[in-house]
Amino acid sequence: MRVEQLRGGWVEAVHDVHAAVVDSAGRLVARTGDPELVTFWRSAAKPFQALPLVEDGAAEAFGLTSEELALACASHSSEPGQVARVRELLGKIGCSERDLLCGPHPPLSDRVAQDYQSRGVRLTAVYSNCSGKHAGMLALARHHGWPTEFYTRLEHPVQQRCLTEVSRWTDVSVAEIKTAVDGCGVVCYGMPLKNMALAYARLGNSALRIVESMIRHPDLIAGEGRPCTEMMRAHPGRVITKVGADGVYCALLTQQGLGVALKVVDGHAMASALAMAAALEALGLRPRPASLAARPNVNTRGETVGELRVNGGLEQ
Repeated sequence: MRVEQLRGGWVEAVHDVHAAVVDSAGRLVARTGDPELVTFWRSAAKPFQALPLVEDGAAEAFGLTSEELALACASHSSEPGQVARVRELLGKIGCSERDLLCGPHPPLSDRVAQDYQSRGVRLTAVYSNCSGKHAGMLALARHHGWPTEFYTRLEHPVQQRCLTEVSRWTDVSVAEIKTAVDGCGVVCYGMPLKNMALAYARLGNSALRIVESMIRHPDLIAGEGRPCTEMMRAHPGRVITKVGADGVYCALLTQQGLGVALKVVDGHAMASALAMAAALEALGLRPRPASLAARPNVNTRGETVGELRVNGGLEQ
């Protein structure tokens, strides 16, 4: 499988794809490229960073709703409703935006970014696509009585707890997980694609509250016009999809009990979304959303001059 950029009928760029499809017993059932490729999980790890909220009783103690749990797993678009819910979560745990250490950035949705820019909205940390995850980490710290200061550091109990949870679901020991700093400042994890896929395959068996929250609220996991939301809406209840930065994408096929993890080597974000949609279709989720079958290449005059499309598929 690879994703090709065509212009005038000629391939001018190629984005190579590596992927692993694994069942909950750890069997590799499909692949492309190198399923053992080691890369950073980035934001596709968020459901597993949110799991301690449920496992440790923080979600119950603070009365977190399914919407708030979904946002803890999300790379949201900074839509007004999403931002408002993160603020509500912070209020429940006795924290404020000043406690967030994720930093601000322009919304991942071009539409939302343009709207905020035209209205002069001042972007603060709560607008970060990772603000739900960070609010969840603050909730975990509050629940355990851990300090909320410097909660993003590797040595902080919150990050150590998340690291342990990631190890448990992926079958990679803490000592073997490569750690670095993610774009939002917390710890990110490096491991083989097949282990990421294994973790997602296992989600459907025993992480029911997290899975149900994500399935019920695809609009919160990403946002209007974003690939995660479009794929989950196209097949309600049958799939969870979660983007990570730099070409990483993961999914759980709930009925088949399969986990998927892929990496576009050069980190091309749209290529990774097209590759995931194609992989899901090959695994039985048909049809893929029309917007993810191919992506037109439009020039500055609004003319379609080529397209981005998937060539090849999974080996099963």
